[in-house]
Amino acid sequence: MEVGGGEKHFVLVHGLCLGAWSWYKVATALESAGHRVTALDLAASGAHPARLQEVRSFEEYSRPLLDAVAAAPDGDRLVLVGHSHGGASLALAMERFPRKVAAAVFVDAAMPWVGKHIGVTTEGFMKKAASKGLLMDCQIVAITDGTGSEEGAGQRGTAIVMGPEFLKKCYKESPAEDLTLATLLVRPGNQFMDDPVMKDEALLTAANYGSVKKVFVVAKAAHGSSASAEEVQSWLAATNPGTEMQEIAGADHAVMNSKPRELCDVLVGIASRYD
Repeated sequence: MEVGGGEKHFVLVHGLCLGAWSWYKVATALESAGHRVTALDLAASGAHPARLQEVRSFEEYSRPLLDAVAAAPDGDRLVLVGHSHGGASLALAMERFPRKVAAAVFVDAAMPWVGKHIGVTTEGFMKKAASKGLLMDCQIVAITDGTGSEEGAGQRGTAIVMGPEFLKKCYKESPAEDLTLATLLVRPGNQFMDDPVMKDEALLTAANYGSVKKVFVVAKAAHGSSASAEEVQSWLAATNPGTEMQEIAGADHAVMNSKPRELCDVLVGIASRYD
């Protein structure tokens, strides 16, 4: 989905199991402020026509973003915005097309660093989730070449199916209508944790990924208890030196739903500083 024709060009990348629809408030606010907005569906997400088992790699999953960045005219410096697991796809696009990206904004998102593989933060979260029950009523299901019911159907990884209680936690500060919308529209998601691109520790380079200006947006009401500003700053300094940090008070994990106006203001401010 692309709207507007204004001053800055924002490319909005959704989180796992979500779609371009999750950005409807922020996309509208940015477009109303005169900016150009591309909110896209990653493969087998949102309204994208591919089925989960048809998307065989992280590269294929991220292809809609990679194609959108590649197609941007020379001189059309983009502000990439990734939510949650969408940060992993952002990192791949930044490594491939650093000169087309004015800034990358990680909204409560997975943000890897040079010298580590793209999936490092997601891998860490999943280990913590497994030990502390953070995934609540989510289900981990096999992705098969068939429907999953035929005898001998080949398994090709696993997918997460978000449960209603987990969604309630993610949308706990958001309007009830947004939780209902998410419940109706979420699709199973593949994190591609064993994908060669996701596991390649030499893929992200200082010359490309490391050269792009980065901003990390902290959703202060997410996950039940937020890390302190000092903890986040220390983590950013150790992993991605020079990263700017922004905090949004009262934002749950679905920042674009719980605090859309505040997030829009943050994004416009970032775009004005990084050309």
